[in-house]
Amino acid sequence: MQTLSEIWIYPVKSLGGIALSEAKIERRGLQYDRRWMLVDDTGRFVSQREIPEMAMLRTGIEPPYLTVFRKDKPTDKVRIPLAPEADKLGKQRVEIWSDRCAGRVLTDDINNWFSDNLRQSLRLVYMTATTRRRADGRYAPKGQYVSFADGFPFLLIGQASLDDLNSRLATPLPMNRFRPNFVVTGGIPFEEDGWKEIAIGDQPFACVKPCARCIIPTTDQETAARSAEPLKTLATFRKEGNKILFGQNLIWLGDGERRVRAGDRIIL
Repeated sequence: MQTLSEIWIYPVKSLGGIALSEAKIERRGLQYDRRWMLVDDTGRFVSQREIPEMAMLRTGIEPPYLTVFRKDKPTDKVRIPLAPEADKLGKQRVEIWSDRCAGRVLTDDINNWFSDNLRQSLRLVYMTATTRRRADGRYAPKGQYVSFADGFPFLLIGQASLDDLNSRLATPLPMNRFRPNFVVTGGIPFEEDGWKEIAIGDQPFACVKPCARCIIPTTDQETAARSAEPLKTLATFRKEGNKILFGQNLIWLGDGERRVRAGDRIIL
């Protein structure tokens, strides 16, 4: 039997994640997942690809605020409204890969905190509930939307897959290198590659595309230091064409007010 063992959200794209025991499912991803994003002066997104130190900024939910703080200085924090009054915020057209969509720019005090901590001019933008950014139409059916995540609303990884990778590495790595929303325990390594449709508890999901990995998994999420692994080893047995694959992208096929919970059974 396979079960959902971990649930993660990453409220600000490329910052630290939050482990949850249960989460509300929304069409564009789990509630609060990647609804905020840092952009440069041109409106283009920034991530750990360019700024590995983003790994050192952690997040927490303390209603009515999302808090962001430095790992090495937790008292240095900024509070961001979980439900900002979007009409009072400036608009900005933002760019994520080849997509452009609307964002709402947070206030100067919040933007200055990020700029100071990451040592470059940055702005924090928020995605409102009315924003429609389509999921990658090459793989996801029409009418599927996504937050500020790279391309799809949910990412799932089997614990057995990480265990297999770690058996090949000199130093085992934690799952946080790969930033999944769902971790599944049980089954065999890389079984998720071939899944088409699954249920997590009573909620239906479609598996639309294995996840092609960028440089972010080479960033230690505790120190922001970079190394060749795990991409060097993954390239020896997980490369297809010029892509290194690890994990499975999902879309949700349900509707209404639904939740997933750690311990939910995975039904294939």
